Amino acid sequence: MSHEGSPNAARLFLGSCIALIATSVAFATVGAIMLALKRDFVLTNQEVGWIGGAALWGFAVSQLVFAPLCDTLGMRFLLRLSWVGHLAGTLIMITATGFWLLFAGALVIAMANGLVEAACNPLVATLFPENKTVKLNQFHVWFPGGVVLGGLAAFGLDAAGVTAWQVKLALILVPTLAYGYLLLREPFPATEGVQAGVGVGESFKAAFSTPLMWLMLIAMAMTASVELGPNRWVPAVLEAGGMHGILVLVWINGLMAVLRYRAGPVVEQLSPTGILLASAVLSGVGLLGLSIWGTGAATFAAATVFAVGVCYFWPTMLGVVSERIPRSGALGLGLMGTVGMATVGLVTSPTMGRIADDYAHEELPVAETVTLMINAVGSLTLDADDDARNAMEAAGAVVVQYETSGNLPAPATANALRALAAADLDEISSTAQATLGPADNYGGRISFRYVVPLCGVLTLIFAAMYLRDRRAGGYRKEHIGAAA
Repeated sequence: MSHEGSPNAARLFLGSCIALIATSVAFATVGAIMLALKRDFVLTNQEVGWIGGAALWGFAVSQLVFAPLCDTLGMRFLLRLSWVGHLAGTLIMITATGFWLLFAGALVIAMANGLVEAACNPLVATLFPENKTVKLNQFHVWFPGGVVLGGLAAFGLDAAGVTAWQVKLALILVPTLAYGYLLLREPFPATEGVQAGVGVGESFKAAFSTPLMWLMLIAMAMTASVELGPNRWVPAVLEAGGMHGILVLVWINGLMAVLRYRAGPVVEQLSPTGILLASAVLSGVGLLGLSIWGTGAATFAAATVFAVGVCYFWPTMLGVVSERIPRSGALGLGLMGTVGMATVGLVTSPTMGRIADDYAHEELPVAETVTLMINAVGSLTLDADDDARNAMEAAGAVVVQYETSGNLPAPATANALRALAAADLDEISSTAQATLGPADNYGGRISFRYVVPLCGVLTLIFAAMYLRDRRAGGYRKEHIGAAA
């Protein structure tokens, strides 16, 4: 039975969209402050990758724990937990004094994000059972839409001279308070599975005994890596090259939002499996372009192709599972989110950070870097503040290791350059940033290139699915009342 006409359906859908905005504002602001965190706390790319990754795999943990319990605990209960998590995680990060508190705060925020998806995906499927793929795309408009709002707000704060990363992170609290007001006291329907009398055991059976589900889980690991891995690094990588990276992220996500909102005609013309096939091809082309061009109009062109490619991945993957394996219910949708985010957070994001560190180090000009470090050590004065002293000590340690081994130590050299750039040492700081920026930009772009082969594998998987549908007479939806 459709709940589209029920008295609170519009409020529930609106509140769900705002809750998703909270998750995407978190994504955008954490992405926007990665360079600041790297400088203020003197973190390596890999450490920042773990912070960014925690903001993803924590999502997977909460999905794994709570999605199977959605039918039992109820969707409103999960959203109440997410509301508390968004508040607590943001405050932990704002008051952090080092890597571990930043990591913990990012993890709590991510778990709240996972609770939003664990509750709202089955809610949308329950409210609109005859139009799941289209409505899930329209619901997921507000992930890129929220990234646009959060990214523009962060950029506006920069333009206004408000550079504190803590203020940018506090933007998460605005949609959090809004969705709490809309949803926390509102009555919710039972999930589609509960209404159809599908028990938890039947959901597990439908999910784990269906070959298509296993294929979709494997594909979800790759589609999430292609979409969220590079998106996580776009601001920091392009800012290192001298561009407003957050604006490129806003451009990508603005296009994604518009295209998802207009998903209906696209689904009718291409079918869900046709959309996934086209997405795999376009995302690979766009990502390859982003790995080649680091600045200028070519970057925006590549970002445009990338945005068109990845925009339908996440909601269409969920839609296919909900329409083809409906008896998997909230569990099936939760498993998809779990696998996607766990892969990005535990594998893709940290691996991209490690690759970026390795290639950035190789790109550093040795003679110029050593000279800079020596000059930095020689400029130490009695009235230098703690940041300057720490930066100069790091530079001195690099010089000693270079003189001993004949090689610049990794990642200590890049860390020393970051410390010098953040220490407000006039010419030395500006030279350190000018030395490090191109290397970080290059390393980041190469990390994008390592993701491209996944698009080739996805093209083969989705081509096989699309051709199978064509041979069967077209894409067909299954109904929850049918046997699994």
